Amino acid sequence: MSKEAGTPAPPSRQLGFPASFAIVVGSMIGSGVFMLPASLAPFGWNAIAGWVISIGGALAIALCMAALARRFPDVGSPADYIGAAFGATAGFLIGWSFLAANWPSIAALAAAAASYFSVFAPGLTAHPTLASLAFLAAVTLVNLVGLRTASYFQVATTALKLTPLILVILLVARLAGSDSVPVILPLPAEGLSLSAMAQAGAITMFALIGFETLTGLTDRIRNPERNVPRALFGGTLFVGILYLIVCSAILLLMPPAELAASHAPFADFVQWQLGDLPARVVAVLAGVSAVGAMNGFVMFCGELPAAMARRGMFPRWFAHANRVGTPVRSILFTSLIAAVLILSSTSSTSSTLGGLFSAMALLTTSTAVWLYLACALTALHFRIAIPAALLSVAFSIWILVGSGVGTSLLSIVLMLAGLPLFWKARAEAR
Repeated sequence: MSKEAGTPAPPSRQLGFPASFAIVVGSMIGSGVFMLPASLAPFGWNAIAGWVISIGGALAIALCMAALARRFPDVGSPADYIGAAFGATAGFLIGWSFLAANWPSIAALAAAAASYFSVFAPGLTAHPTLASLAFLAAVTLVNLVGLRTASYFQVATTALKLTPLILVILLVARLAGSDSVPVILPLPAEGLSLSAMAQAGAITMFALIGFETLTGLTDRIRNPERNVPRALFGGTLFVGILYLIVCSAILLLMPPAELAASHAPFADFVQWQLGDLPARVVAVLAGVSAVGAMNGFVMFCGELPAAMARRGMFPRWFAHANRVGTPVRSILFTSLIAAVLILSSTSSTSSTLGGLFSAMALLTTSTAVWLYLACALTALHFRIAIPAALLSVAFSIWILVGSGVGTSLLSIVLMLAGLPLFWKARAEAR
């Protein structure tokens, strides 16, 4: 990060705690949560335990990152903290891994969008791969038109993702105020198990990724020593509790077999309470917000490599833009990798839209968690936030175990795949 970029903003432009809190919350609340109840249904009470552990682990990581942000107030990203501790190659690999985590996330959101729109076009469920690829292609075309079009689309879809969450909370509140609340979910025959909780925790963590966004804005926050930790901890706790309430309510109130087979769990929950029309409205809102979230990731993954190429951190090939400034190569590179991930998910466990979503959500989590693990190790290296760092290390390893050996190995492959680009960029800079 340049010296100019690290210079504190004028007081009138600095962000206080409310704005910082809103950034954390806005970065975390996405559309992936709309499919989680179906993915978590087979885990029973282990899913709720997984939520609790994931929230605690995310809070520990947030405290680690807050401590690093205080230690490096003029540094622009967590990858820079890691580079300061373990070298430029390690910093690049971890930064690349977080970029790479967006690719399976795009694939997961394509499956989520197809799932919710299958309420209106049931044929989508018969061809999960083609349906997901179609939504990916549509969003790619929007981004190829230009950044302005993609950004307008993003603004138009952002507010929609909150409506289904709020509606479910209102329905839960209404049920809580009634004479009897039907709890359908039985206690699993095998009871709670560390293995099942780890698997469920890896899935739930997918919905909690994003709080680290604030660490790149430290120099724009008023009194960062106080406001960054408060915003990171408070925002992560708020979103975690919100998701815990919403997902747990659906898990506890819907028959588990029906929920596990659901292509649109939020819509099915609303249909159970309010009927067909409100359920269809929720399906539209959830589907459109999933498309909007996917658009945001494609836009980010298209712009970031191009910007890094212009700074000499990526090969110059990525910096190419068309006459209106659209980084066509970078966008197509992103969408091609997401398409390959969709096509590669042909196993029996991911041959449905729900299975494809779960597989890509786990890959997203296991790829992103390398950043969290590296930040915890960096905090230990500099001997700061040691209790939170130790918890973060244990939690990160727990998530990798819960993601499965195959998924975690694939996340390592995605991370190491960036090395040739790093070497080429260095060669071009000589």
